[in-house]
Amino acid sequence: MSIEYKPEIISALNEKIDAFNNYIAPLSKEQFEATPNGKWSAGQNLDHLIRAIKPLQLAYRLPKFALLILFGKTNRPSRTYDDLVTKYKTKLATGGKASGPFIPPVISFERKEALIRKYKEQKQKLIARVEKQEEKDLDTYILPHPLLGKVTLREMLYFTIHHNEHHLQLLKNRI
Repeated sequence: MSIEYKPEIISALNEKIDAFNNYIAPLSKEQFEATPNGKWSAGQNLDHLIRAIKPLQLAYRLPKFALLILFGKTNRPSRTYDDLVTKYKTKLATGGKASGPFIPPVISFERKEALIRKYKEQKQKLIARVEKQEEKDLDTYILPHPLLGKVTLREMLYFTIHHNEHHLQLLKNRI
């Protein structure tokens, strides 16, 4: 996938998050709550994605000096979207998985509409914050990622794009 600059990143965030929400929206109670072979339900996948995007609101809102003090600066160029995806898939293949605050509880069908609405709001907040970033800053400052280690602000956005695609594909493969 060719994603490099802010406008492409913003477009991809919109596209991938909307695609996930649009897939979830028409699911029946049975489809939304099903946990085949002990895997997360569609509702749990949605909750997990919200849990993953929410901390980014703070990170992209922090002043640059705070990012520098908390996490530092990168010592390498940002990976490409494809390279970041490859690294993530490698981590998953070697047993990497969600942990701690990113593990969703059981999610009832009654919460579906509210969670979809919440995810749309989180997407809009993130995009508003990304729009305020300088292109160069996306490649300068870093954030910690639980599986990938230190990633640039740009790489975190690449991850968020792919993360939605990954969870949507998991659901499509079983529902």
